[in-house]
Amino acid sequence: MTTPLISVVIVTYNSKAYIGACLETIEAHTRAAHEVVVVDNASSDGTVEYVAAAHPSVRLIARKRNGGLSAAVNDGVAASNGTYVTAINPDTRLTSDALSALAAYLGTHPDVGIVAPKLLDDDGTLQLSCRAFPGYSTAFFNRYSLLTRLMPGNRYARNYLMADFDHGSTKDVDWVSGAAMMFPRPVFEEVGGWDDGFFMFNEDVDFCRRIHDARSRVVYNPSVAVYHRIGVSKRAPASIVVERHKSMWRYYRKHMRSNALVDAATAVGIAGRCGFVLATSVIRSALARIRR
Repeated sequence: MTTPLISVVIVTYNSKAYIGACLETIEAHTRAAHEVVVVDNASSDGTVEYVAAAHPSVRLIARKRNGGLSAAVNDGVAASNGTYVTAINPDTRLTSDALSALAAYLGTHPDVGIVAPKLLDDDGTLQLSCRAFPGYSTAFFNRYSLLTRLMPGNRYARNYLMADFDHGSTKDVDWVSGAAMMFPRPVFEEVGGWDDGFFMFNEDVDFCRRIHDARSRVVYNPSVAVYHRIGVSKRAPASIVVERHKSMWRYYRKHMRSNALVDAATAVGIAGRCGFVLATSVIRSALARIRR
């Protein structure tokens, strides 16, 4: 069997509404030799049946339980053979041969460990998909936080989101969104893949951080674009809220630990933030029921 240049790994979870457009546009626009692996995290909406019937050329891995995004990506990479691996979300679509262009970039830049395209909303609006590494202020001034919504121009959020960068030039960055990124297989293997201790959230930040630690570059390349529907709900289920904060703590423990006092204060802060978000969600739901 000829080794493909690109392996595309897509993790699905109840993604039937979007995965068709993703797979169809990959096939329509990707000229380089490639393979596609879909790893399903125990969907209940017919995603597995749809992919099996409508896209029989796709290598489909149907997991019996949802073990998280990182573990599923690792399974997909293990089942693939390409020189370069693309991890891409099922709610993305291509309008050009973006994957071949990214592979060509990696082929001429052997010191790059990850390259990522520009991400766009369906209407063409730019998504701020390359960022600075998170710090203590990020818990309060991230993309979805209340404080950022109340004070969208605050310097903490602008620095974290790289809002003052024009996003029109190729640039070395701290980290890029896991919604669409490409990396050489040997680099993935060198750093040990994605950390499956991250069920969801911050797995891409952690992966990029370890790529930097391995002395490879992380590059944002806006010469190619991928369309992406941001799938985070404003009223996330409690389990998602908890997973987000668990991932914050795991990232902190791996990359930001200080002395015992700071560690304890950080743990209390993350737990308190989680409790506040959960309580706010409960209050909103109660008010919505009253209004009915």
